Amino acid sequence: MAFLWRTSLSLRLTGSTIGKSVSRRTGRWLITHSYVEGPIDPPLEHRPLPVYFREEIVGKHAERRALVSRHERPRTHGGPTSPNMGVRTHLSWDFQEFSRHIDATARGLTSLGVKKGDRVGVVMGNNSAYALLQWACASVGAILVTLNPTYRLPELVEALNVAGVSHLFVVPRIRTSRYVRGLSAAFPDMRRSAPSNIQAAALPSLRNLVVVDDMPDHGEYLKEIGDTKCAIDFREMLVWREDGTEQRRVKELVDSHHSDEVVNLQFTSGTTGRPKAVSLTHLNILNNGLSNGRCMRLTADDILCNVPPLFHCFDESYLMSPIRLVLGNLAAWSHGACVVYPSSVFHPEAIVDAVVEERCTALHGVPTHFLGVLSEVQKRQESGEKLDLSCLRTGIAAGSPVPIDLMNQLIDKLNMVDITIAYGMTRVDSTNSPASFQTTPADSIAKRVETVGRVQPHVKAKVIDREGKIVPVGTPGEICVTGYLLQKGYWENEEQTRKVMRADPKDPSAVWMYTGDEGIMDEDGYLRVVGRVKDLIIRGGENLFPVQIENVLVTHRFIREAAAVSVPDAVYGEVVGVWIVLEPGATMTREEVRKIVSDGMNPQNSPDWVWFIGEPGIAKELPKTGSGKVMKHVLREWSKRLAWDNVGKISK
Repeated sequence: MAFLWRTSLSLRLTGSTIGKSVSRRTGRWLITHSYVEGPIDPPLEHRPLPVYFREEIVGKHAERRALVSRHERPRTHGGPTSPNMGVRTHLSWDFQEFSRHIDATARGLTSLGVKKGDRVGVVMGNNSAYALLQWACASVGAILVTLNPTYRLPELVEALNVAGVSHLFVVPRIRTSRYVRGLSAAFPDMRRSAPSNIQAAALPSLRNLVVVDDMPDHGEYLKEIGDTKCAIDFREMLVWREDGTEQRRVKELVDSHHSDEVVNLQFTSGTTGRPKAVSLTHLNILNNGLSNGRCMRLTADDILCNVPPLFHCFDESYLMSPIRLVLGNLAAWSHGACVVYPSSVFHPEAIVDAVVEERCTALHGVPTHFLGVLSEVQKRQESGEKLDLSCLRTGIAAGSPVPIDLMNQLIDKLNMVDITIAYGMTRVDSTNSPASFQTTPADSIAKRVETVGRVQPHVKAKVIDREGKIVPVGTPGEICVTGYLLQKGYWENEEQTRKVMRADPKDPSAVWMYTGDEGIMDEDGYLRVVGRVKDLIIRGGENLFPVQIENVLVTHRFIREAAAVSVPDAVYGEVVGVWIVLEPGATMTREEVRKIVSDGMNPQNSPDWVWFIGEPGIAKELPKTGSGKVMKHVLREWSKRLAWDNVGKISK
């Protein structure tokens, strides 16, 4: 069944005709079974990240804008002045200045004692230090460990120990999380340790704590640090001298890298057991960034407003975890485009300001982010403000299924005519590494809403049944992928790796990732993700897909968000329960919610239980991960308890 999607996205036969047929209407080859292979052109990029950055990005785009961080001061990291830093009121670097800061950071890492293979943890919002560490760690061969800033202290400590983090970079606080103060209070032995020699029994690998001052008032920063003697100021770590031993050491390290080395660890949002760290390589993330940017048709003239948090390279549903470092930073920078951080955390007002004032052409986000932006735009327009959003063109919507109504609003109200959808990120209990499927602007709106597009270059994918057999097109099954994008395995966790990464019985050289996602492939190779295998609702033996129910519900003007889950039932085994977030000021009855579903699709999908977020006795908000993804496993537990108390039952 070997065949390829060529760059024109037409099908070319490369082997036998088994599993394929020719359309009498169009004359195109169509598939009959759910197996696809991506194109082999353009070829994979095998240069390590720092070499590619130096030769392809800085070498060709040195004077183009690289990074704008609107919430940071122009010279936030100090160092010698430079004529190309500009006179703006906030941080703005071209690629040459960006490279200069990366080099100073890389030299600083070596002076700090960071060695090749060391794990460097980062707990921050979106800022320039995060961007510097992404490239500087790759330069010295360290492994960047991206950590969720919403972690509570026990979660943070566990993640640090799982990855064996020896160097931790933090900001003093994000919203209510106070990292330095929290660590110091919990571990007095750490607080009393000397810089670069942390001795904390609870954190046996940790040696350095570096704090990035992102606070408006330096006095406030000093107050947050307090008497934590081991803390090192990020600015003091940087080495600006370019002719010292640190620079020679960095050059030696860059020259020693190869593309199959692990460069990033990021944690899946697992629901049970210890967190698992996904091991990603130069080859994984650079080629995926290039591929994603091509799907978006990015050029060096584009300016990306990167909204989602950077703690996940990928995320982050259709993006099972955030689109951050790869689909955001790398997709743009690999094409010489500029990245804009409107704020350190999600802030709709700052996003709209950034898009308008920086003339952004691309905007990334999950549906929750886009809803917030649309609401902010509407509020301003109703107040008489004139907003010029004509600059926007493209972006990626990810994190959860994108309703067609939202997609139409993004096109009509934000001018995002080329917006795309991508699939294939880290998510609950499994990962298949970077994006394996993505739509393109050439796809119809229906395809960009109902599917996650076609398979990416150098990737193979299949949909299988419970016996491992490839299912016919139009039949649901588990999505499996293989290719350059597969992670190298969960960090120091062979048992969990073996559960999701398995060699092909017919070709042991090919390893497949079993994603745990339920999908349906059509005859043109477009993939529709209908949910997690574990999220499937089996009502009286009939498979119901939550995403389809949710898509029907959010078309109603009163419903802002919807989440469908299974609820135990004595007769059917499971029935449908839905959680509803209403638009401000809107009211609905449970019976009206049920009717929306029964009128919009097969009535067996209609909910037996409905809960309105914020009503008496019900949670005030949907439970979500730090990347904005609804935690269905939490909703199932809540639903079970409420159903036991007969709360939310629909009268029939």
